[in-house]
This record gives sequence, C-alpha cells and structure tokens, in this order.
Amino acid sequence: MFFDTHAHYDDGRFDADREELLAALPAKGVGCVVNCGSDAPSSRVSLDLARRFTHVYAAAGIHPEAAGEYGPEDLAAVEAMLGEEKVVAVGEIGLDYYYADAAPRETQLELLRIQLRLALEKDLPVVIHDREAHADSLMAVKELPGLRGVFHCYSGSVEMAQELVKLGWYFSFGGAVTFKNARKAPEVIAALPPERLMLETDCPYLAPVPFRGKRCDSSLLPYTAAAVAAFRGVTAEEIELLTWENACTFFGVRP
Repeated sequence: MFFDTHAHYDDGRFDADREELLAALPAKGVGCVVNCGSDAPSSRVSLDLARRFTHVYAAAGIHPEAAGEYGPEDLAAVEAMLGEEKVVAVGEIGLDYYYADAAPRETQLELLRIQLRLALEKDLPVVIHDREAHADSLMAVKELPGLRGVFHCYSGSVEMAQELVKLGWYFSFGGAVTFKNARKAPEVIAALPPERLMLETDCPYLAPVPFRGKRCDSSLLPYTAAAVAAFRGVTAEEIELLTWENACTFFGVRP
C-alpha cells in the first residue's frame, strides 16, 4: 500500500468527484492520505475529510502565501484543531520567497516561528514548505531543538539534507522527480538514509510523467515510486514498503 503524505483534496479542482475519488483510493492501493491545510478554512475542510474517511488524516496550519492576511483568530482556530485525534501534523507551513508580491520575509518568518513553537508545544511534527528560502528555512527549524518535521517536495541541496538528517528530519518527494528538469532530487534521493524518505503527490499539483499538466491524485504515486526506486537502485516494491513504514512512524499512525 502507498501512503500519500501530502495532498490537497480540499482544492476546488476536486469539487466534482472528491467523495468518489477518496472512497476509491484503498482499492487502488493507497492506504493512507494526509490532507494538508493552507489556512484556517482549508484546515477545517481537511479535518472534516479526515473524520469522514478512515484512511484520511489531516494537517492544520497557515501557508506562507497567507502570511499577509492571517489574524489571531486564524492561529487560534488552527491551535484548536491540533487537539483533534485525526490531526497528525502542523502544516503546511514554511517560507516562500519565489513570488515578488509575497508577504515580506520578516512577516513570513514570524508566522513560521509561531507555528513551529506551537508544534513543539503540542508534540506534533511539522510539514515544511520551502521555496527559494533554503537558508532561512534551515535557520528557523534549527532554532528549536527537538522539533520534528518533513520538508515536503524537498528541493534543497545534498549538504542541507545532511544537516537536516542529523536533526532527525524527513524528506518527501512527489511527481516533480519524474520531470526531465529534475536535477537536485535524484542526487538527494540517492544519498538519503532509507528511514528518512517518504512519498507525496501535493495533488492536484505536480502530476508525474506521463500525466504532467493534468490533475494529480494519490493513485499516481506508483509513478513517483518507480522514479525514486531507479535513483536508489532498488525495486519500486521496496520503495512502496519503505515509504509506507516511514510515514506511519513519522505521523504516529498504524492503520
């Protein structure tokens, strides 16, 4: 079975068939999904999906793209959700310096630090979004010894990965590793300790080849697993089993 550690089934692109798609995943070999919020409303939807589907879990958090809009009530809502049984992580949180019109870096860092401290208080792992912000992302997570987490769709260097490995962090990879322009990922995937590797889709985004550009969903994980297996010189079946066990350990679930 596959474990999709990062999905966004709250996205509007699933409005037409969300229920049917999620219900069918176990029969397609997907045993678990973590749906990640990006603000308070989407975190509530993630929790609702987790309550209604046995194989779905939720993460609650405020994404850096919402850093310029959140208020105290949003943080309070996220904190309240972190006490729910099926909420297994704080996320998706992090830093995104890619867009010119993004919230100021200082604002993003403040929001990230607030949520990292909250995760440490609640003894929950965090799901980190790091886009064009490698140095600050690493700095922020190193400020809190004992913090646990995963860099989703990891795009940093082998050297940064090695620092994070020493801190006990995990790494998840999605369909982007199947793209022809994937450069760093193959080297990082080959170098990682096997116990720190997980799979994700980030659906509806980043569908793997040969579905690139189309809507992604968790049933496409085997294509990513095959690419990861090739980078590590093992079979896709080994990657399927390895990443399932790693994800269960990371999120503290045993379906």
